[in-house]
Amino acid sequence: MEDIRALVERWRGGYDWRACERLLNDSGQHLTEIDGLDIHFLHVRSPEPNAQPLLLTHGWPGSVLEFRDVIGPLTDPVAQGGQASDAFHVVVPSLPGHGFSGKPTETGWNNERIAKAWIVLMERLGYRRWAAQGGDRGAQIATRLGFMKPPGLIGIHLNLVEFELTDAEKASATPAERKMLEDLQFYVDRLSGYAQIQSRHPQSVAYALADSPAGLAAWIYQMLQDVSDSDGRAERVFTLDGMIDNVMLYWLPNTGASSARLYWETARETPRMATIDEPMPTPTGISMFLRETLHVDVVGQAVQQRAGEPFGSQDTRPILEGEIRRDDCRAALVALGEDLEEELGPGRRQRHVPQFVDDEELHGLEIALLLQEPALVASLHELVDEGGRGGECHGDALLYSAAIWVSSARQSG
Repeated sequence: MEDIRALVERWRGGYDWRACERLLNDSGQHLTEIDGLDIHFLHVRSPEPNAQPLLLTHGWPGSVLEFRDVIGPLTDPVAQGGQASDAFHVVVPSLPGHGFSGKPTETGWNNERIAKAWIVLMERLGYRRWAAQGGDRGAQIATRLGFMKPPGLIGIHLNLVEFELTDAEKASATPAERKMLEDLQFYVDRLSGYAQIQSRHPQSVAYALADSPAGLAAWIYQMLQDVSDSDGRAERVFTLDGMIDNVMLYWLPNTGASSARLYWETARETPRMATIDEPMPTPTGISMFLRETLHVDVVGQAVQQRAGEPFGSQDTRPILEGEIRRDDCRAALVALGEDLEEELGPGRRQRHVPQFVDDEELHGLEIALLLQEPALVASLHELVDEGGRGGECHGDALLYSAAIWVSSARQSG
């Protein structure tokens, strides 16, 4: 109660909405109609002419502001001490029913339809080769883009991965994997009430969200409090003004109800996730944070593990920004090949190939790396630029992410 009271008091006196307004206007706001619905988006072009176009998709209870602190480093890495080859042109759309995008007035605006709209958006902007990134709802949409394989999509990057385990996999889980499943079950049993309500009865909560600014703030704040890496104190990782900025993008356009209905739509569409029988056909990189409630904790799946939380672009900004970069992951490959070879040991190579890798989509060298062929580990050095950035990529878990980004970089080169 004291926490939400402090947030509301700041909102009532001292908070400056005009500062957020200037930020959005300076970022290049646009509106376009796709499939009968207005889509709001930020379009920030890099000063580097050869920058790679990158589509960033937020989740709930987020907004385009999720990416406010990574847009600058991604579009202008030189200003951050990086290299021009790291640069991206960034496109950040507001989900339908969120922010300043239109509110659907018919059913059917689910993740699949949104993914198709994003393809149209990138085509409309004239981008022929582009990548997509997302966490939370954005990861679900990026995953669907990966399965769609639209012309021009060269890869996706996720900081949430949905998966299903077989009974055999559950029975043979390691202690670390059992802890992962316990964390997930705790989330389902204790923290997912918001999702249950919005998936089944979104209109029931909609009236309160549209009627009370304090109620809306409390609904969003509780989510940030429960699932951020903050020990229940969201203010440790988010500023009060930053949280209020985000609430304002729900309050001003009155999207509490329309954003909740996307949960209802998602609950009624068939999930898409990579499996052994249906591997991901598009090169995929993953960043996974240690405090994420839905995470993969297997070295062989080469998932990045570090202290963080589900809103990776908000309170783990330097890590996420670094791992999206192609060259950071390429530089990390040198050490990772040796680290994983030592950890996995001989004779354990094949079973540690990521379950969602389609080998035919990767070049021979990347396949060899994933299979941990020792004779080819030395070839990693040939893929690393002299003086390349090591950035935040280190340790024991970026092999898969690095390999696919090397593959993408080679294709584009």
